[in-house]
Amino acid sequence: MATEEDAVLQDVAGNREEADEEKGRTGSPGEKPECSAAVVPKLVRLPMSRVKALMKFDPELSLASQESVFLISKATELLIETIAKDAYVYAQRNKRKTLQRRDIDNAVDAFDEFAFLEGTLD
Repeated sequence: MATEEDAVLQDVAGNREEADEEKGRTGSPGEKPECSAAVVPKLVRLPMSRVKALMKFDPELSLASQESVFLISKATELLIETIAKDAYVYAQRNKRKTLQRRDIDNAVDAFDEFAFLEGTLD
């Protein structure tokens, strides 16, 4: 996951250098750009402060690094995305565009990789 973050940051840095070259600006490496409102893509959609607060509820966890919070956030996003896509297939079979709880239940029951969630959604 860290390599994905590094790749995105390198792409953003490369885009900034290309934009500076197009404008004809050259500056020293330590020089701040005139406009600091560069758009940096978010790597996670879940609020990391909220994820960290939830992680602290675990009595076995004493300290959580930013990297671990990032990984938990990203893994949670991927889990939610996978379940949502699988549940949407069940909604489409019933000719609906809105997900319902039974679609999520069907997706969890249908795939062995979600077996750890069985019984927790009741």
